Amino acid sequence: MPKKKLKKSVSKRFKITKTGKVLFSHQYKSHKKINKSSSRKRRQKETGVLKGQFAKKIKFMLGEA
Repeated sequence: MPKKKLKKSVSKRFKITKTGKVLFSHQYKSHKKINKSSSRKRRQKETGVLKGQFAKKIKFMLGEA
């Protein structure tokens, strides 16, 4: 049985932790910062965690499931 190919675009955008959580970095954080509130910029700095069905799809594309 051949190995499953990874989706390269997905592997660059998402990371899977040792416990199986799917992490991503927020978008729109490096352009036109003057229009954004400081709380919004602060929220966009930290990595987000995907949940539910979308996280399952990402894991499948990365060959984890």
